[in-house]
Amino acid sequence: RRPLAHDHLWPGNAGVRHMMTRLNLLPWRDIRQKEQDRQLLSIGVGAGMLMLLVLFYAHLHVSTKIENQGKRNEFLNQEIAKVDEQIKQIKELKKQRDALIARMQVIQQLQSARTQIVHVFDDLVRKLPEGVYLTSLKQTGTAFTIGGMAQSNARVSALMRNLDSSDWFAQPDLDVINISTKGNERVSQFTLRVKQKTKIEKPPEAGL
Repeated sequence: RRPLAHDHLWPGNAGVRHMMTRLNLLPWRDIRQKEQDRQLLSIGVGAGMLMLLVLFYAHLHVSTKIENQGKRNEFLNQEIAKVDEQIKQIKELKKQRDALIARMQVIQQLQSARTQIVHVFDDLVRKLPEGVYLTSLKQTGTAFTIGGMAQSNARVSALMRNLDSSDWFAQPDLDVINISTKGNERVSQFTLRVKQKTKIEKPPEAGL
């Protein structure tokens, strides 16, 4: 058989087709590379957006926490201010109470002193021995300075013993004693000091 006229061209045709196939792969690789780049870009953009969302949520969460804490602090400050005001009122009431108690004590002392002075003078008269006469009496606080005359020094000593055993007097101390003549009699002029015993009289209890 005679070879066909185009049979001797076959090997050349195969080379041409191979070359065309190799040349056609280049655009496909570029497209694939671009697709991969686009996917990477999309992933990067998505990751960036996700990061921004996370940061926004964290900022919002922290801001909410700070705002809530600020409200709690404001509430606590208001309550502390109320407590301070109450403490101030309590201190003022305590001052008023202390002042009232002090006034009541002064009134009680005055009332007690008014009744005690009656007992003091009554007891002083009762403790005078026979032959002793008082000429002066001076009170300074709870101390008395007594001046008088007695028929003898023994009568002055008896007065001091009586005062020492009294329920209203204590610690009698002879200050001055002089012997003088009055008429035909010798008398002892004396000055002595004595302290008053302080007695706290309790107010009568109210009946049930």
